[in-house]
Amino acid sequence: MFSPGFRLFMGFAGFGLIAAFFYGVVSGDGGGADYLGFLDVEAWTGALSLGWHGGIGDHVGYIILVMLFICSSWLAIMLTAFRDADPDAVAELNDGELPPAQGPVSYNFWPIIGAFGFGTLLMGLVTHAAIFVVGLLVIIATTFELMMSAWADRATSNPVANTELRNQIMKPVEIPVLGTIGIAVAVLCFSRIFLTVSKAWAIWVAVIISAIVFLVALAFAIAEKVNRNLVAGALAIGAIALLTTGIVSATVGEREIHHHHGEEHSEEHGEEHSEEHGEEGHDK
Repeated sequence: MFSPGFRLFMGFAGFGLIAAFFYGVVSGDGGGADYLGFLDVEAWTGALSLGWHGGIGDHVGYIILVMLFICSSWLAIMLTAFRDADPDAVAELNDGELPPAQGPVSYNFWPIIGAFGFGTLLMGLVTHAAIFVVGLLVIIATTFELMMSAWADRATSNPVANTELRNQIMKPVEIPVLGTIGIAVAVLCFSRIFLTVSKAWAIWVAVIISAIVFLVALAFAIAEKVNRNLVAGALAIGAIALLTTGIVSATVGEREIHHHHGEEHSEEHGEEHSEEHGEEGHDK
């Protein structure tokens, strides 16, 4: 029968095909008697024929959903062809011997970060472009990390060797890339916070955040033995709090900044006075 991977990706393919059809119809011209395109035969035939006979609505979204259908169908077919690493199918090619059982995988916190990034991405669609970019960066980093973790967990049968192999490959990439992304996201979130509160409160917020960071770092430095999970948990809580506050601040919007026009007014009045004195001199 069909493998679990085939059923999963064929479900994605069916969703992409149905969504592409309805999106191509609904995103068309909504005016006139053919409201939303449901009474327009040309819109239906255009969505069914990939635009060959008749028009479709938004081309970008329609093409993305069609590509989702094509890619998912291809993956489902390939998983069926290779039997999705089914032990029984592998045993038939290996003189009836079953392959070794899969070893335990390492602890991974990236799915939680990916879920938060997906929520940030959806929030950015309706609030601010910067929030959308932050969510997109988090999702890209999460996808890459999960791919490498899945590969490393199945590299050998020794979990310790798998962890060392992953660290040898990923540490030279993780530290500079994730550090750069983290600094950029932190600067963006801080800027949204400082531009939302008043000028006086911006100073106090900066002082409070600096004091919290200093005290937490001092506590970790004084402690004789600190658990790595405790440090990772503290950093994760701080990052989530910073991202949440930055998203809320960007949603609220920037405060009204009043520009001082004293110098401009003085220059304008000076020019007016000089013109008046010049006209009086000519009259005399």
